Amino acid sequence: MWLSDFRIVLADRVIENGALRIEDGLIAEIREEPVADAEITGNGLILMPGMIDMHGDMIERELEPRPNVRMPMEMGLRDLDRKLANSGITTAYAAVSFSPSSAYGHMRSYEFTSEMIRAIRSHAEMLLVDHRVHARFEVTFPAALSVVKELIAEGSVDLISLCDHTPGQGQYRDLELQAANISKAKGITIEQAAANLEQRIRERKETAGDLTATLRAIAQYCALHGVPLASHDDDTVEKVAQMQNLGAAISEFPVTLEAAREAKARGLANAMGAPNALRGTSYSGNLSARDAHAEGLLDLLAADYHPSAMLPAVLVLAKSDPEGLPGAARLATINPAQALGLEDRGEIRGGLRADLIIADDRGVGHVRATLSKGAVVYSDGSVPTANSLLRHEHVIRMS
Repeated sequence: MWLSDFRIVLADRVIENGALRIEDGLIAEIREEPVADAEITGNGLILMPGMIDMHGDMIERELEPRPNVRMPMEMGLRDLDRKLANSGITTAYAAVSFSPSSAYGHMRSYEFTSEMIRAIRSHAEMLLVDHRVHARFEVTFPAALSVVKELIAEGSVDLISLCDHTPGQGQYRDLELQAANISKAKGITIEQAAANLEQRIRERKETAGDLTATLRAIAQYCALHGVPLASHDDDTVEKVAQMQNLGAAISEFPVTLEAAREAKARGLANAMGAPNALRGTSYSGNLSARDAHAEGLLDLLAADYHPSAMLPAVLVLAKSDPEGLPGAARLATINPAQALGLEDRGEIRGGLRADLIIADDRGVGHVRATLSKGAVVYSDGSVPTANSLLRHEHVIRMS
């Protein structure tokens, strides 16, 4: 199958009017000029690699769109899958959490999170894009080590991140603001909320030695089995150093510029949210992804909580990236593929998976069609495609 008359985004440049041939779900040939009688004609649209999202929090919102209003697991996965395909994300790591003490504790228990992981695995063949599991562990979760071993033994997890949401550090450095938020959310006084935070800080200090040993054991087990390890919400150079010494290869959502600089200097890949990059600011007042990008510190873009922000964020960053669109596109394609050990995708190159996006860059940018392993899994109808190219009856067509 030929796709022709596209602006093809390669790793280091753009072919302004080229063609690409797909065979058996792989990229078979790339040409610098258009070809006749192509099955899909782009008329100057962008053709770039399908995006790889290493951290997407969306599954919880699909399963519980309102507090305590639970939807069927299969329906939530289906709806998320369609949003991902619509957004041009062809590989998605669902960031599920083991953090029963959090605000979403009822959805982050061992039982419910394990159920989500099993559902993602069991429904994989019926979904449009490639779904993987990013298991997030609160470092104070008592059963963290045993659950990590269980998941890795089952082959159920593809990425593990370690989170520490203890008050007073990370994204919760402002104790007064956190106390106010807890007071509002739980309907208690500011004084009660502050006392709760103080108790959590004391408990964290009392168990510091045990936690360090647990973190070291988790990191060693991940390294032994080849599972990538990430740190979450690094806010100081000391924390970055600690996590790098444990074996973390990714710093997710660094809170400060100093932490991002230290992570880069130590060889960790800095991952930040596409919504942050698109808006130019962090909703929680932390480091701006655009500031990190301007200093050459941004390595990976993640959907975080809003997958449709991915392409617009790439296009926004392309305006200031020293290498333009190819440089910005790498943040959502080649770079995450390398950081996550995905050697078969992330780039338009012969022999790799034909995970592709057809898009335009008008306005905020629009995904016109998405291909997974060479089959069209989403189309808005603006790019003519033969029915024989559709993956199966679940393909999304919008007009």
